[in-house]
Amino acid sequence: MEIKIVKKEQPISREELKQMANEMFDNLVKAVVDVEQGIMVVGGQMHADELTVLMEQENSTREHTWGVNIYPEKLEGNDWLEFDSMINLKPWLNNRTRSVENEELRNKIKEIVSHLIAK
Repeated sequence: MEIKIVKKEQPISREELKQMANEMFDNLVKAVVDVEQGIMVVGGQMHADELTVLMEQENSTREHTWGVNIYPEKLEGNDWLEFDSMINLKPWLNNRTRSVENEELRNKIKEIVSHLIAK
């Protein structure tokens, strides 16, 4: 599977996410979201690989990028997005876990991802 940058002009379909999940991890797709630019990258084996793509191709910075897992089969429910990634460890931003500790930031990430998945 190829790593893909997703922007609001070209959202990713639910079917494409499901196909990625089936090919990679069976039920989830790893993604990295740039909260400053409102974009994300999907399709990598590791969040770190996706982060590198965003930094190299979109000039993203570490302080604005956050790793999540998307569960395409659960998009209709409440547990379709998981905030769990090693790249989220950012003690200089007071984020000391693999999660995203700031609720406002979690809501922003969820909103961005929701808008980047075609309805």
